[in-house]
Amino acid sequence: MKEKTARCARNLLCLGAILLAGVNAHAQEKPTTNAKIALSNSFASNSWRQQMLQDWDKVTKQAVASKVVAAAPSFTTVQNQATEQSQQIQNMILQGYTAIVVDAASPTAVNGAIKQACSAGIVVVSFDGTVTEPCAYKISIDFKRMGQMQIDYFHKRNLKGNLLEVRGLAGFVVDNQIHSGVEEGLKQYPEFKVVGSVNGDYTQTVAQKAVAGLLPTLSDVVAVTTQGGDGAGTARAFIDAGRKLPVVFMGNRYDELELWKNEHDKNGYETESASIVPGAATFAFWYAQQVLAGAKLPKEINLPISVITQNDLVQSMASTPKGGVYDQTFTKQQVMDYVKSHAAN
Repeated sequence: MKEKTARCARNLLCLGAILLAGVNAHAQEKPTTNAKIALSNSFASNSWRQQMLQDWDKVTKQAVASKVVAAAPSFTTVQNQATEQSQQIQNMILQGYTAIVVDAASPTAVNGAIKQACSAGIVVVSFDGTVTEPCAYKISIDFKRMGQMQIDYFHKRNLKGNLLEVRGLAGFVVDNQIHSGVEEGLKQYPEFKVVGSVNGDYTQTVAQKAVAGLLPTLSDVVAVTTQGGDGAGTARAFIDAGRKLPVVFMGNRYDELELWKNEHDKNGYETESASIVPGAATFAFWYAQQVLAGAKLPKEINLPISVITQNDLVQSMASTPKGGVYDQTFTKQQVMDYVKSHAAN
């Protein structure tokens, strides 16, 4: 089953193939017509976050129009400011929201506000940037594995030598988790040596500038670990400097897939790509709605990482919007079926 699930995670469009049909819980659902579910988002400065907000808006507008819930607005703070997000959550408590979905700036710094929300009887569901407050539900992703799989891939390619690490947004929980996975992989494969590290902030332009500034100090680089939204910018920095393009692990963004395909068509360049789908926000929305409806759901559930291989590249690129991210949104039925499948396995 683990092998089957791993294959399926390569393309989340096949998720339905592993879902178990028929969840009887919503035959006894409590009505949520008057419920208000808010999204508290810690930043929106890259393509993943922007598409996540679009996914949320699309799915929740349909839910409001269908009278599943009364309202489901989203609110975004200034670039990953935990203090501001805590204040935002406290305002949501005062405004009478029934549930709050949180992509947190910090796993711990917003815990006080989260606990206040729970004490007020508000359902809290965290995803992507999850929190450690026990009262909150968590939609988790193994970001540590996302870091380690990059080193595994480089090893599988029989690469050896200098490695550049492009990290995410400094202080963000996902950055720390992916970095931890990279470190774990390096312990396993000592043939790699990290010769430089920069923060790309999950953004192509920031990554390109940061890598370009570091390149004059580096000798040959055989591979680059990334965190998503930074692969194309990293690759362009090498290309613009006239340097040999190393194996840059990509993050499922259209511009990354496009650059990868163009380089493959020219010279056979190969790499791999991984991320979570921005539609994870819609999974969290339906999770919160179902808790409000009386469903007994696990306090934590894991979503798979979406991996794109060389063989998947053309098909995956064709289904990815230009300027966007390889994606899937979720329906209520898919969420409940996934929960049942997850609990069964």
